[in-house]
Amino acid sequence: MTSLYLPTATGSLERYELAPAVEWAKPTAPLTARHAYAAAHVIPEVTADNTPGAPAVLDWDTTLAYRRELWSYGLGVADAMDTAQRGMGLDWPATQELIRRSGAEAAAVVGSNADATRGKTVRDLLACGAGTDQLDLANLPSGRAGLNAVVEAYREQIKVVSDAGAKVILMASRALAAVAQSPADYQYVYGILLAEADEPVILHWLGTMFDPALNGYWGNNDVSAATEIFLELIRAQPEKVDGVKVSLLDASHETALRAALPGSVRLYTGDDFNYPELIHGDGTHYSDALLGIFAAIYPAASAALQAYDDGEAHRGREILDSTRELGKHIFSSPTFYYKTGVAFLSWVNGHQPGFQMVGGLHSGRSALHLAETFRLADKAGLLADPDVAAHRFEWLLASYGVGA
Repeated sequence: MTSLYLPTATGSLERYELAPAVEWAKPTAPLTARHAYAAAHVIPEVTADNTPGAPAVLDWDTTLAYRRELWSYGLGVADAMDTAQRGMGLDWPATQELIRRSGAEAAAVVGSNADATRGKTVRDLLACGAGTDQLDLANLPSGRAGLNAVVEAYREQIKVVSDAGAKVILMASRALAAVAQSPADYQYVYGILLAEADEPVILHWLGTMFDPALNGYWGNNDVSAATEIFLELIRAQPEKVDGVKVSLLDASHETALRAALPGSVRLYTGDDFNYPELIHGDGTHYSDALLGIFAAIYPAASAALQAYDDGEAHRGREILDSTRELGKHIFSSPTFYYKTGVAFLSWVNGHQPGFQMVGGLHSGRSALHLAETFRLADKAGLLADPDVAAHRFEWLLASYGVGA
């Protein structure tokens, strides 16, 4: 069996033996029991200046290959989201190119008529974030002028997503959070955007554990009050809302919100701690998925959804539960560095040439954190080739001075 020495919390090293690789079957037909998008990360050029503040330079071949990998397991891709480092290294010029290239790639997959995606449209395969991150917050005007600047920024990004053929995700906006003074300001901006939408969109509610700049989103610091504002917005134009993506890491809140939504509106869980029970459902309602953790556990996530399609709900829940501890660890505090764990698993599984991230974010987690990520991924059967994974991680640990 493959083994290596891993650091422990006590400062010592322990010999760790890896389990044999698990063979996860790809679906032979499109997944239907749940709608699921994996929020994909981006892969930089290894020779680029991947330091904080530097423009994002992506390795397009490997970035797009990762999306094809996700599609081959029957999952949709949520692109240009926080998992792709929006607001944490991925600038708007690179984001535009990502959306365009991912749209073209999704169209090629649709045309291939592959088993896992047969009959799907580009909108089924790809949903992309439209936000306002091209705005300079320091020079954002106040009052109605600021709100109108936010609307125009959203419009610019919505056009890029729509032109790519993808479903629009209206991302939570730091600029709107900065300029809005009341719930009415949120109603004003989102009311305009929904009225103008050509196709139903996904509304995105991201908690402060992911982005502290979004404090008080929807116009109230109290989650219950903010939820009522959110629901009022949806109920005003339900035909314009495909679903809502909620990332508050609060299962009871999501369950209550899910039950309160209009029947035509999906709840795409963004709860990377409690996704097994939320996707499984309570017998009356269930959540669909738009999850960063699915980009890390996609072979198991696909197998679980295949089990739901086969009428084996207990087996589907069992598979999702087997990945829970990995999800909780990758998304542990500070949660906004979860992207580092997603990129790390991509690297040890051979999907990218180097453990690098735009903006230098690969330094966001410690060797100890990565060692536990490695252990938990192994226990969940998510190291595709244990020999390759061990070799790569041993090299990284040595570069950190572990075992020297």
